[in-house]
Amino acid sequence: MIAVSKVIFTLRPEINLFTEEAQYWLWSQNLEWHYYSKPPLIAVFNKISTSIFGITEIGVRINAILLGLGTSWIVFLFSDYLYKSKKIAFWAAILVMCMPFWILFSTFHLTDSELVFFWTLSLYWLYRGLKEQKRTWWILAGLASSFGLMAKSIMIVIGPMVLVYLLWTRQWNKNKYSFLLFLLLGAIGFLPGFIWNWQNDFITYRHLASLGGVSGSTEGFQFLTWMARLGEYLVGQLAMISVFFIPIFFYSAKSLKLTLDSKTFFILLPVFFSWLGFGLLTIFSHVEVNWPAFAYVTLPIFMSKWISEQSFKWEKVRNAGIAFSLSLPLIFFLPGVFPLKNIELIKRIERNSFKRLAGYLDLGERIDFLKDSLVIEQPFIFSETYHMASSLAFYLEDNPQTYAINMGARKNQFDLWEGIEKYKCVPKKAIFVSWNLDSPDEVTQFEQLLYEENFEVKFRGDSLRTARIQVFENLLDYTPVRSHAF
Repeated sequence: MIAVSKVIFTLRPEINLFTEEAQYWLWSQNLEWHYYSKPPLIAVFNKISTSIFGITEIGVRINAILLGLGTSWIVFLFSDYLYKSKKIAFWAAILVMCMPFWILFSTFHLTDSELVFFWTLSLYWLYRGLKEQKRTWWILAGLASSFGLMAKSIMIVIGPMVLVYLLWTRQWNKNKYSFLLFLLLGAIGFLPGFIWNWQNDFITYRHLASLGGVSGSTEGFQFLTWMARLGEYLVGQLAMISVFFIPIFFYSAKSLKLTLDSKTFFILLPVFFSWLGFGLLTIFSHVEVNWPAFAYVTLPIFMSKWISEQSFKWEKVRNAGIAFSLSLPLIFFLPGVFPLKNIELIKRIERNSFKRLAGYLDLGERIDFLKDSLVIEQPFIFSETYHMASSLAFYLEDNPQTYAINMGARKNQFDLWEGIEKYKCVPKKAIFVSWNLDSPDEVTQFEQLLYEENFEVKFRGDSLRTARIQVFENLLDYTPVRSHAF
């Protein structure tokens, strides 16, 4: 049912791809060993899925849906292996599917979709390797970690985390060779990105350093700013596991007191490791709410174990939390034909929540119409943001390669690709599209402006925002603002 609701949501005509999803799809049309900000696995998945389902929204998001289901299935297997209880395993799988971080990563095809799947698989196989003392499981875990590293670089923390576990539980001596083999196999996934970065001035690492506040910031430590960031971080993490499960989480944690058995320590260590690590990062930089959430996937196992030992009262709390956590996203997933969707508050929340998911299909159709009506053959299409450029590439007829001009924003993948300078002094028409600017005149010079309009985009009949569309003839000059921000 959950998977079906996500398919229905994806097929809603007013809901388009998230701009990051469109960017990752565009990567799949330009396959490389690595990209500016991320490893290549998401592009490979998109290439495979759109080869099967076509260049469609479901062709992109089917990856997230299937990876999400796969993650919940691994949670079930892991829980059953830990506690030899199908009941605990069932509720752990249900709980993880109710948590907002899982709903996010299993609905929108982001790099976290692959990361969470391979992270969970790695932990499951690692624990089997520890429990059964079979090196085969360590090898499989190493290969899964390798794929995780090709999904998102943060997968690298699994190495230090396992090391902490081995040292804390005094299992280092009997597992050290298996652990080193695990690290060696996992490092395979690190090599393509490292080699690519070696060839590209280590641009990804500079980008990550900038995000982490290690470089690029001229501000010193400011206590009030840090407290604001920390407060936002803590509230955001509670939201990632659903506020409806906070009582269960609180009493589950309280029940531990000062003792931790090895099973509980293994499933809680990733949660604490990620939560604390990114919490400390708030000292230096803003932390996006989703960054630590990949490691929370074992938290439902811990909560399900505790809840299964409690009275019927707590089962009612669990069921209420599940009902609320599932019903809220379902309300927004369902199409507008349901009477509930006509409530003004829900329409307003939808409009604000889906602002970055709407309007690109309409824009693509409008530009295709203008190309026909103005008899514009094979123009180059550009914007000042990679968000717009990527989305237009997806929604325009024949999916042309689009361009993002550099007007001083931080670097992105388009800075590594060939830009509009290739059309300088070449007889060719161009179409500029933007949500924010009236014109690209600050960095471009064309022979003449042929046509311009403001195109209003609507969401379920209500005005959403307005795009600027300009048609130019013959690029004479392009002087990008070279940004040093990563």
